[in-house]
Amino acid sequence: MGAATAPVQAVSVDASRAGPVPPADTLSLRQLSRIFSGKPAVDRIDLDIRLGEFFTIVGPSGSGKSTLIRMLAGLERPSSGDILLRGRRLNDVPANRRPTCMVFQSLALFSHMSVGRNIEFALTMRRVDPATRKGRALELMDLVRLPRDFYGKPVTQCSGGERQRVALARALASDPEILFFDEPLSAIDYRLRKILEMEMKDLHRQTGKTFVYITHSLEEAMVMSDRIAVMRAGRIVQLGEPRTIYHAPRSRFVAEFMGEVNILELAPAGDGWRLSELDLVLPAPPPDARPGWIVLRPERMRLLDGGKGAQVVFGARMVNDYALGSRTHVHVTAAGRTFIAEVPGGAAVPPAGAEVRIGFDLADAVVVDT
Repeated sequence: MGAATAPVQAVSVDASRAGPVPPADTLSLRQLSRIFSGKPAVDRIDLDIRLGEFFTIVGPSGSGKSTLIRMLAGLERPSSGDILLRGRRLNDVPANRRPTCMVFQSLALFSHMSVGRNIEFALTMRRVDPATRKGRALELMDLVRLPRDFYGKPVTQCSGGERQRVALARALASDPEILFFDEPLSAIDYRLRKILEMEMKDLHRQTGKTFVYITHSLEEAMVMSDRIAVMRAGRIVQLGEPRTIYHAPRSRFVAEFMGEVNILELAPAGDGWRLSELDLVLPAPPPDARPGWIVLRPERMRLLDGGKGAQVVFGARMVNDYALGSRTHVHVTAAGRTFIAEVPGGAAVPPAGAEVRIGFDLADAVVVDT
């Protein structure tokens, strides 16, 4: 875990190599790459992370997100390109001299130390006096919602959630400008993870620091982030606010990666458009119509009963329903495909095997490419 032990040295950037001058108050990447055995794990990424934002990187295994964050933290050296903080190049600055800190998935706590000594570790290495160290540790324990009487408790006697809080407090102890998180909640049970997600978001707001977070969990990304970058094969394929990426994906890959989705092939049909799998001609062109796929989230696909209608309607057969608290997902089949519609939680749904009508409005459809 790197800590801020000295200010970053002012190093000029070679403008011919770095590309456009980065905006002020950003952590910027310019054509950043990391190559292993001749293959790029991170491939020429250009990115500006605004200082003070909660920025999350998501992607499937092997997409390059862990390699990317390790380069940002100084734990991996770029093969080419630049990492810049407020326009100053960090490539050659060691991890322990950057104003950053890393919280690992394993947490990397010292098992032979107490909670307090773990939190104070960076301050101990900087030879801060004991009274000041303890005062800072107690302040941080308050911030991460650890009881003060845990100060002398062996960290091995802490629960998973308590250990997460110790790791957060230890990361904050040296007052880093940027905190990097490598899937720190992945080993926590669902209920505790939801609590910690909210606490992480609160902590970000309270500290005003820059959080750069990687995760496999789309829920984590959606709940906590100001912006999300979706990675695939070493590149960022979409960048934006969570709501935009969820409701307006730019590709089929992003649409499928960001949660359950209905996808139908869209093809020209004379002067109009048709859904190939359903052999259904649309009554009007969808927004941005072009050969590709129509993407519809479950909440945009409706189970039609009584006199309810939609612009596009087709028949289907009920498969099953899945209660999700405030909503229920209904799975149906049509033309050999499974579709997912959403109804309010507690609403009556037809039994399995029943013939149903399902539909959507064209304004809710998003057309994407591969």
